Amino acid sequence: MSEWRKRENQELYTDSEVASRLKAQLPHWYYEKGWIRRKYKTTGWKGTLMVVNTVGHLAEVAFHHPDLNVSYAFVIVKLMNHAAKGITDKDFELALKIEEVLMWQPGKEGGALEGTPDDPRFKYIKYDECV
Repeated sequence: MSEWRKRENQELYTDSEVASRLKAQLPHWYYEKGWIRRKYKTTGWKGTLMVVNTVGHLAEVAFHHPDLNVSYAFVIVKLMNHAAKGITDKDFELALKIEEVLMWQPGKEGGALEGTPDDPRFKYIKYDECV
């Protein structure tokens, strides 16, 4: 049995519930200073911009806006529900969608979408080893 449960709208998670849910659903995310966070490594500026634009699109559609730390070869996504002043289901749901889209590797699924060629000229994001 998990230590967390789905919340009512804007209901906050405790620190231990945040940690438990991250461990269960978002193992590459971590909780620090009131935010859930994830660092996405890229191969350079082009990849960084693609990650930023993808996160921006998903956040705007969800109308829940993360803070981003952007550098040449990485993006740190930070989520916290500003209105509720803490971590809510909105944060977890957006984090799950960001993770799903950014870590998608169609070449591993089979089918017509073969994925990015294994060539440094085309790679733009560094996938986690367990994905």
